[in-house]
Amino acid sequence: MALDLETLKNELNPEQYKAVTTINGAILIIAGAGSGKTRVITFRIAHMLDSGIPQSQILALTFTNKAAKEMEDRVKDLTQKKLQNLTVSTFHAFGVRILRQDIDKLGYRENFSIYDETDRTSLIKECGRELNFSPDAMDIYKISQLFSNIKTGRKNWGTENDMYRQLYESYQEGLKLFNAVDFDDLIVLPIKLFREHPEVLQRYRDRYKYIMVDEFQDTSHQQYELMHLLADQNIAVVGDDDQSIYSWRGADYQNIINFEKDFPVTEIRLEQNYRSSNTILEAANGVISHNTNRKDKKLWSGNGAGKPIEIFMPENETAEADFIAEGILGIAMEEKRKYDDFGVLIRANTQSRYIEEAFLQNNIPYTMSGGTSFFERKEIKDVISYLRVIANHDDDINLLRIINVPRRGIGRAAIQVINDEAQNLESTLWTAMQSLVKAEASPASDSLKEDLETFVQIIENHRQKLLSGRGLAKKVRELLEEIDYKSYLVSENSKSEKAVRFKLKNIELLLEMMERWEIDPDNSNPSLFNYLNRITLMSRDNGDDESDKGKVNLMTIHASKGLEFPVVFIAGVEEGLIPHQRSVDENNGDVEEERRLFYVAITRARDKLLISSCMKRRKMQSIIECTPSRFLDEIPANLVEYHEPQKELTVEKTHDILSDMLKKFSAPPENTF
Repeated sequence: MALDLETLKNELNPEQYKAVTTINGAILIIAGAGSGKTRVITFRIAHMLDSGIPQSQILALTFTNKAAKEMEDRVKDLTQKKLQNLTVSTFHAFGVRILRQDIDKLGYRENFSIYDETDRTSLIKECGRELNFSPDAMDIYKISQLFSNIKTGRKNWGTENDMYRQLYESYQEGLKLFNAVDFDDLIVLPIKLFREHPEVLQRYRDRYKYIMVDEFQDTSHQQYELMHLLADQNIAVVGDDDQSIYSWRGADYQNIINFEKDFPVTEIRLEQNYRSSNTILEAANGVISHNTNRKDKKLWSGNGAGKPIEIFMPENETAEADFIAEGILGIAMEEKRKYDDFGVLIRANTQSRYIEEAFLQNNIPYTMSGGTSFFERKEIKDVISYLRVIANHDDDINLLRIINVPRRGIGRAAIQVINDEAQNLESTLWTAMQSLVKAEASPASDSLKEDLETFVQIIENHRQKLLSGRGLAKKVRELLEEIDYKSYLVSENSKSEKAVRFKLKNIELLLEMMERWEIDPDNSNPSLFNYLNRITLMSRDNGDDESDKGKVNLMTIHASKGLEFPVVFIAGVEEGLIPHQRSVDENNGDVEEERRLFYVAITRARDKLLISSCMKRRKMQSIIECTPSRFLDEIPANLVEYHEPQKELTVEKTHDILSDMLKKFSAPPENTF
């Protein structure tokens, strides 16, 4: 469609029109929840292209692959052009693009690996061992956070952290040795590159004359710095300070104030909401108005008043889970809604277990997001890495992950020897290992040769087994028994028997899933290669899995940002959960970010919002009395309908009808993970 000004005027409200047609200069677009932000961004890019700006000069940055893909698809759809030279990217993917081209200037080789959180944890542990840190002094989560804060400039080495300085230096040397970068480096290293090599920066500034940043309130100091270095004059940022919920990972909505200081800014506010009923918006406005540090705005809607917000007080988390499951079944039947019309939002991952059990019991298909993906858990990645190396010896990244798991004496010094040999031979690590074992004048010590030979033997033996015949799960179990992976888990988690049990249960689940896949009558070729291909597709973070259609969306509130559902349940709206106790303690009683999080949860709902607040909840081994969240009192009373505990807790009648129908029409389901 041709985007002439007349068309735009018909398609957009006056504020959206101004945001779309103001192309030059520095623009701050404050976009309230549901105010058509993505529409404005895509129309703006399409209008720029229509005005004769070359696609190669436009750079649009956002935070998730899903958002970047949606933006790109919508612009292509709008313009009916292929747009191969338009850059729509996440900050981190853009960082990778810069480094792929110029990382050699910082002393790395161009085929670098990117370490995820699990790889990073392993390297920190390895460095700690080599520096003789006592395992008791290694709070890996805390150390990992500290390293991230130091690297991104959020913290300096103070006296309380100084004991970890040597460990940090060793970690950095380890990354360099393995030609790897971590997630923080994807922003930090491009900044370093731009500062130390102004000619590289100039190349990017010459190319990208028009920059747009989505979800600007989520940018960190480093991301702001990268954007500031790149931006010449024409920069538009889009964000909402009321939806800034990521301070724990470095986001700073003060960047909105920095932007106003650093650039001569034109501000445009989008306050008309196209998503929710007025009841839901008035509730959201009522809650967020209690925050002091914000740009004043008031969302409004032309969608009518809508239904009151319903608040339930179940006895405990089991009753809450039953209420949610039965509520979904009742509303789905009564209002003829599909399962993917429902969003169930939780503040903490620990809340999901009871809700998942209730869904399984009631045959409700669901998808869970926002927690650690099953395939990202360390123990699962270890098993899969063994299978990948068995299938493909030349997979260096997976080989490095398992070469010393469980420990077999192949530490960092040994890996350096293998690395050197691989460089000499211009070969993969597997070929280098075989060379070190066989060569008479080998740089490897006899004990290293022996350790390498044992490892090679394990891989070769199990390769023969796993590539022939059926019974994949059974053979993987034999592999895990031979390497005694269970003892490794026990030694790695010596302080937590619970963690060991949890990890062993996960491996058991993996083997059960593998077994079910093998015996599926539709699976004509249950080979190792097919299984690995399937795992790759299942664990890929594309956030837009077709198979999730028709399922209830269970997710953390953080993961729900940017999404919307006709019906939303917010579970566990209690003191200690929302606002979360840890957040209250860490921020000296300040609950403004937690209130923003609750605001995000409320504004996900289009038509119907149901909130539950338990009277009691299990914590560790005991049962505690719960207090409803202070945020519930901030919702204007005229918008709310409270339900008495127990009496109206379940849609019993509807559920009975449904149970009878299910008995008649469906056979009992298989137990699925």
